[in-house]
This record gives sequence, C-alpha cells and structure tokens, in this order.
Amino acid sequence: MSDKHVAVLMGGFSSERPVSLSSGTACADALEGEGYRVTRVDVGRDVAAVLSELRPDVAFNALHGPFGEDGTIQGILEYLEIPYTHSGVLASALAMDKHQAKHVAKASGIPVAEAKAMSRFDIGNAHPMKPPYVVKPVREGSSFGVVIVQENQSHPPQIIGSSEWRYGDRVLVERYVYGRELTCGVMGDVALGVTEVVPLSHAFYDYDAKYAEGGSKHVIPAQISPNIYQKIQTLALKAHQAMGCRGVSRSDFRYDDRFSENGEVIWLEINTQPGMTPTSLVPEMAGHAGHSFGELVRWMVEDATCLR
Repeated sequence: MSDKHVAVLMGGFSSERPVSLSSGTACADALEGEGYRVTRVDVGRDVAAVLSELRPDVAFNALHGPFGEDGTIQGILEYLEIPYTHSGVLASALAMDKHQAKHVAKASGIPVAEAKAMSRFDIGNAHPMKPPYVVKPVREGSSFGVVIVQENQSHPPQIIGSSEWRYGDRVLVERYVYGRELTCGVMGDVALGVTEVVPLSHAFYDYDAKYAEGGSKHVIPAQISPNIYQKIQTLALKAHQAMGCRGVSRSDFRYDDRFSENGEVIWLEINTQPGMTPTSLVPEMAGHAGHSFGELVRWMVEDATCLR
C-alpha cells in the first residue's frame, strides 16, 4: 500500500486521444489496485492550473501523440516540479521527431533505412525516391498518416499534398523494408522480450491493427533465431540509451529474412509513451518477463522524477 497521490494524465487533444483514454483508464485502475490514491485527469489546455491545484506526488503520463509525448507536457511538469513517469523533455522531443531520431540512431551504430525529410508539397507528381517507399508524418504516432507507395505505382498518392492531409507539412520519405514486424520494449536499463506483430487482414501494422480487438496477433517470444533475437534486444536498449529515454520505451524493427536467416534488421523508430491498453505490447512483454500489470505501473510510479 502507498499513500502517494498519483495524477494519471490521459485523453488530451491529439489524434491519439481515444487510445490515451484507454491507456489511462487501465493504468489508473491498476494503480488503485496497488493502493495508490489516484486522480484521473482528462488533459485540456488548463492542465497547468489543474495540476497546480491538485499538487499530486507523481504524474503518471498516459498521454499519446503531440503535446503528450513530444516534450511539451514534460516541460510543464518540470516547471511545476511534479515528478513524472516516462522520458524527459529532450528525449521525448527527440524521439517524437522521426527524422532527428533516425540521425541519432545512425550515429550510434543502429541500422536505419535510407530516408529524407521534406515538405509534403514538394512531392508533387514525381516519386521522391525509387518505389517502394513509405511516406509518414515526421511527428505523429500510432501509424497515423502512414502511406506505403508500392513498386508499381506511377506517382505518389495525391492525399499527401491535398487539403485532406491532417498530419503536418513535414513528412519523412523512407525506403520500404520488406519483412517481419518485430518490436522490443525496454524497462529501465533492461531489454524485455521481442514480439513479432502479425497484422490480421491489414496491409501493415496500422492504427486498427494496433488497437482494434483482433486487429493483430502478437507472438512472444518471436520465433526467430537466438542471435537475431539478442541483436534486436541489444539495439532496442542502445536506442533507449542513445535518445536519453527513461522509464519504459519500445523500439520497432523490420526483419527481412526472405533470403537468409541472418537477414536485414532495420530500426524504424522508438516510442517513449508505449500504449498501455489491454491489447498493448509493453504490458505483454513485461508479463512475459514475470511482471504483472500492477507491478509494471507501480515500478513506473516509483521510478518517477523531475529532471529526467
């Protein structure tokens, strides 16, 4: 039991609000089960005033997307001197920017796919790189706005330059990497198990595959050779440390084993606010390592600090 007062920050106003509400509810329920005094905060523009009045001992950050995982809410919590979970200001901002994160990963010896950042308006009708390639927003999560351009497409999808696009004007154009979707979480300074994500009736691990019930199958431990399994754990921990992450993170990879068991492993990105929903990956990985969901969120609360 604990007399700590924990404010669980959830909801917010990014594209990922529904996922955040699900994450926050699950975490708040678990923390109450662990004996903490919990206040659920549906984050709005007045969050600083709300937290100033609440004065919790810890803020459990269950926000996803811009504002919640890009260093913004972290800066507010630093200003208010409220200890908080997950990564700090710099690591959050860096990891949220896929282009800058890729630079840091590459400089740390982590294999990444060839890519370039550009204005979506500069793509026009000509391919910015030889297909197949992927276009994704520089600063979004949960696969929002991800477009896969197939080898036989004559020109880029028109949605990218249209008024319907809602994901910012800077996009990352990245070589498409064939293969299997693998992901690995880190808890503190320990790499958790490697999971293979198999989308069911989806072209790739998109929003519905991530969060809809039955959208994907999670295979943990991933059925891959021990050396590839260990390599992915090593790379996930290296990315976590290179970005300066704290608490939990999750790195996503592609593994192309079409021609060899020792095929290409490519790091895609790191998530500093992994989902904590009933279908989320990090709680499964922690469970595989012997940590119950309650133990996981307790560890995160006890790990919380300022100046992360």
